[in-house]
Amino acid sequence: MAEARAASQPAKRIMARRGVGLALGLLLAGCSTVVPKGPQQAPPPPPKQTGTQPGRLPEDQRDRVAVLVPLSGAEAGIGQSIANAANMALIDSGGQGVRITAYDTATGAAMAAQKALAEGNKLILGPLLSEDVRAVAPIAAARHVPVLSFSNDVSVAGNGVYLLGFTPTESVDRIVSYAKERGLGRLAALVPNGVYGRRASNAMLRAAENAGATVVSMQGFDRSPASLATAIKRLGDPKGYDALLIADNGRIALAAAPLVRKSGSAAKLLGTELWNTEPELAASKLMSGAWFAAVSDGLYSQFAAKYRARFGKGPYRLSSLGYDSVLLAVRISADWKVGMDFPEARLTDKGGFSGVDGAFRFDRDGIAERVLEVKQIGAGGVTVVSPAPQGFGDQ
Repeated sequence: MAEARAASQPAKRIMARRGVGLALGLLLAGCSTVVPKGPQQAPPPPPKQTGTQPGRLPEDQRDRVAVLVPLSGAEAGIGQSIANAANMALIDSGGQGVRITAYDTATGAAMAAQKALAEGNKLILGPLLSEDVRAVAPIAAARHVPVLSFSNDVSVAGNGVYLLGFTPTESVDRIVSYAKERGLGRLAALVPNGVYGRRASNAMLRAAENAGATVVSMQGFDRSPASLATAIKRLGDPKGYDALLIADNGRIALAAAPLVRKSGSAAKLLGTELWNTEPELAASKLMSGAWFAAVSDGLYSQFAAKYRARFGKGPYRLSSLGYDSVLLAVRISADWKVGMDFPEARLTDKGGFSGVDGAFRFDRDGIAERVLEVKQIGAGGVTVVSPAPQGFGDQ
């Protein structure tokens, strides 16, 4: 179990209201872009602190928030990175009225949740894995404690569970709309078999209908080279579509691109938020000119540099969810009386929240809606061709 506490600031209510702006302002001050190479495991958090230190609110005057992530086992690297980011957010925001404690889900998510609730935590950030969310959700619901999960599995959302994870629906909608606005209305898609592919497929059909575009072909594959090659052949006439969505990660896009061009297709390649974590895309000539939709990396780059300076290694990309979830908790803590239930109704504030990944808000199903930008891959790297709106009032 690892604890993190805030640096001293004047008063809980004032700092909670200023916390998000302060934290994001600190990220922008004097940081340079850092792109982590491969999986990075940050060092363990500082030793547990006890008692009340000068300038910090006493234990009984702070709202208790649990961070449930894997701190051991195969997923320890990403879990520790999220926990470290949560610690950074608390310090950066000056949220002295909030106390966060990390619990290891690798030894049992249900047991971690029970321990967190027994220790008085009134808000759970995490877990990361959907199966862990399923284990934690009924335990938290019985105590009226909301769960802000880092998962992207929309099937676990609702009934007190909110998803911060990135889902394909909005990125598909954004990229399809952008393509149609630029005259690309005959669409094809390659989607992986499985849950993500099914959601991307449904999102593609809805987005095309809303944009006035036509999906002329959609093929599934099982991520093997042979299956991918077969799916591309089954797309049909290579001149029958002018844009092709590859709804999978950047590695699959890199494998698909030469096969698509070999088939005779000159279609514009489109991608989802999964491309945002693959730096090798910019090195491929065949990917040059491709578009994909994702959250902005502007503030994330600042965050990554600051994280590296503090912990000696770059963060995992999903660690931003830990940072942003704590900023949310600090903001709401102004209206959260210590010892009382977390004011869950605030999570659906129409104006949403701000963080490293830009503006976001939860819809009525508990799934995070985000403002996304469209990026273009080129020889010089990735550039933004359509910026994300500043907030939801701009959409």
